[in-house]
Amino acid sequence: MPLQNFLAQRLTLSRNKAKGLLDERLVFVNGRRIWMTHHEVRKGDKIEVMVPSKPATQKAKPPVILYQDTEYIVVNKPTGRLSNGPDSLESDLQTLLKMPRLQAVHRLDRDTSGCILIAKSKEAFDKAVDLFKKQEISKIYHLLAMGQIKDRERRVEYPLENEPAVTKLYLVSSNPLASHLKASLETGRTHQIRKHLAYIGHPVLGDRTYAIRGAIPEDLRMIDRQMLHAMSLRFNSPFNGRAIRVEAPLPKDFTLWMKRLGLR
Repeated sequence: MPLQNFLAQRLTLSRNKAKGLLDERLVFVNGRRIWMTHHEVRKGDKIEVMVPSKPATQKAKPPVILYQDTEYIVVNKPTGRLSNGPDSLESDLQTLLKMPRLQAVHRLDRDTSGCILIAKSKEAFDKAVDLFKKQEISKIYHLLAMGQIKDRERRVEYPLENEPAVTKLYLVSSNPLASHLKASLETGRTHQIRKHLAYIGHPVLGDRTYAIRGAIPEDLRMIDRQMLHAMSLRFNSPFNGRAIRVEAPLPKDFTLWMKRLGLR
């Protein structure tokens, strides 16, 4: 029987609602996250459906500005927010600061938190994009990965989007269940850190897209977003040469899972 049909039947749901559970990556078969509607269910399979608790309804908090000058703003992006476009961090700032020309220079995934650079003008945007192309903007990420990584430093080279891609990893702490790492990028491919961690067999915890190789330990299945945080942003202003150094503190859910997993 297809997994979608099985869920609808056993949970007394419509097929559309059963598909919604799969689309949200909430279903595990024998410990593996499965989202294919036609995945064949067989006798003896262990099927689990995660039902995360809904957070209390709260008014959206205003964006936290970490740095601001005449040309740029650096904001601490919360999880669950788009970087740009309608109903995004970018549009929130445009309204809050009454500056409709504000534009995010780069993007963070919806569920990735941390530093994001916002330009106040087209000239500032173009100059910052040029800095990114020249690799003159340094970004350091913190992440929690599945399994124990023992190398103090590791360089991952694996092409993405048919282009070279390089990620440098630095170990903070680890144990048999998980590892706390810092990461820096030599290239800027889409989802590069998440793809590279999955490639080496240590996917980012909570990643619902790329953590597909092998079973996920039960203790880790309720992590409800990828544990990836853009910790710092460093560059020299293309206008006056001033060194800009900004850091965003680790969010509460990140530090909570560090504590639960015995990491530092």
